[in-house]
Amino acid sequence: MKVLIIDDEEVLQDILTSLVQREGHQASSARTGEQGLEILRREEVDLVLLDLMLPGMSGQEILHQIISEDPDQVVVIITAYSSIEGAIDAMKEGAFHYISKPFKNEEVLITLRKGLERRKLKSENKALKAQLQDRFSFDNIIGKSKPMQQVFEMVRLAAPAKSNILILGESGTGKELVAKAIHHHSRRADGPFVTVNSGSMPADLLESNLFGHIRGSFTGAVADKKGLFEVAAGGSIFFDEIGNVPLETQAKLLRVIQEKEFMPLGGVEEITADARIIAATNADLENEVQEGGFREDLYYRLNVITVQLPPLRKRSEDIHLLVQHFLGHYSQENEKEIHEVSPEAMKLLIDYHWPGNVRELENVIERAVVLSTGEVLNRDLLPASVRQPASAQTPAANLPSNGLSLKEAVSNYERQLIIQALQASDGVQKRAAEFLKVKPTTLHEMMKRLQISAEAATAN
Repeated sequence: MKVLIIDDEEVLQDILTSLVQREGHQASSARTGEQGLEILRREEVDLVLLDLMLPGMSGQEILHQIISEDPDQVVVIITAYSSIEGAIDAMKEGAFHYISKPFKNEEVLITLRKGLERRKLKSENKALKAQLQDRFSFDNIIGKSKPMQQVFEMVRLAAPAKSNILILGESGTGKELVAKAIHHHSRRADGPFVTVNSGSMPADLLESNLFGHIRGSFTGAVADKKGLFEVAAGGSIFFDEIGNVPLETQAKLLRVIQEKEFMPLGGVEEITADARIIAATNADLENEVQEGGFREDLYYRLNVITVQLPPLRKRSEDIHLLVQHFLGHYSQENEKEIHEVSPEAMKLLIDYHWPGNVRELENVIERAVVLSTGEVLNRDLLPASVRQPASAQTPAANLPSNGLSLKEAVSNYERQLIIQALQASDGVQKRAAEFLKVKPTTLHEMMKRLQISAEAATAN
C-alpha cells in the first residue's frame, strides 16, 4: 500500500519513510501541504502522515482540503505536545488518529497498521457496494424479448416513484429480483431492503414480525422486538406472495398503508411507517377478491403500479442468453471450464415448457455444471424431465379397447405431475406445491398416498 508523508523536517521524513518501508509499503514524501495535495490529486494514496506545523498552508487547512476531496482518505496527524488540542480538533475534522512528537517507532507502526487496515476495509466496502449495484441493476435482468423489454421500461418508470408496486408472475419468474432492482434504482436505494415471507408463518407470528412487540405482550415475549416495518424505515419492504397473508393481517396492513403508522403488539405509542411497499404474488388476486380470500380495498391500495413478469415459455428467445449467463456463473463458481452447450442440449432446453420458469432453468444448469466432467454441456447432463418432457396429452385421449381403471389412470397422472414438479423445484416441496397451485400440506398428503419421496423423484 502507498503512504504519503507530508513533513518539512528531513530527519523525520527519513525516519518515517524507513518505518513505512520496513512494513513492506511504498512511501512518497512532500515538504509542504501544497506539494502533498498535488501528489494526492495525481496518485492513489492509502494513508497520509500529516504534520500540523508546515510552511505555507497549515496542517489543519491541508487536512480540510484532503477530506473534502476524498472523505475516505485515512489521515494520521503528527503533532508536538504543545499542539495536542489542535490534533484533537483535526480528528473532529476527519483525521483517523494522531501521533505526538517525540514518538516511539512502535507507536508509529501500530498506528500505521490500524490506519491501513481501515483503508483496506473502506476500499472493500466500496467495491462490494459497486458489485451489489451491478448485481441488482435492472439492466442485468436478462432478456432481449419484447415482453422483457416492456418489463425493463416499466421498472425504469416505476423505480423513482413513491407509489406502492405490485409484481405479478408465476413462481420462478424473478419477482424478488425485480423488486430489488426497483429498490436499488429508487430514491431509497441507500436504505434497507427487507423481505417478508408472507405465507410461511401463522397470522399472530406474522404480525409480531411485521409490527414488533413489547416485552410481556404475550407468552414468550421476553424482550422488546422491532418489527420489519420499523427495520425497513427509509427503505423498502417486500411482501413475497402477498396473496397468502391472512385476512386479519390484511386489515392491519391496510391501516399501515392508509395511516402511515402502526402500533407494536402490546404497545401504546404509534410508530411511523416510513417504508415503500413492494408486493408480489403468483396468485390471481382479482379472483381472490371475488372469492373473499383477499380484501378489495387492500388490493387497490397495493395495485397502484403493476409489473407483469412473463413466464419463460412465453419468451423462449431469452433461453439462450439465460443459459449462457448461468453457465458462466456456475462454471466460475465450481472452477470448471465449460464454455458451450451442445446443439442437441440447447434444443431440448428451448423446447421444454419450464413450469418452474427461470428458477428451474438455473437449477438445471447448475446441476449440469456440477455433474459435468468435460468442456461441453450435453444432453446427458440434463434431468429426465427436460430430456423426456411429459406429454401434454391427457390419459383419456387414447383409451384401450378393453377399458381402463379411471382411479388408477388419475393416480398415475397425479404421480407424473408431482414428480415433474419436484424435479423442477430441485426437491423443495414448498416450491413444488406453488408450481401445482396446492397447499404444501395437500402436496404432502398426496405424496404420502402415492408413495412418492422427494429424494427418489429428483434422483433421475
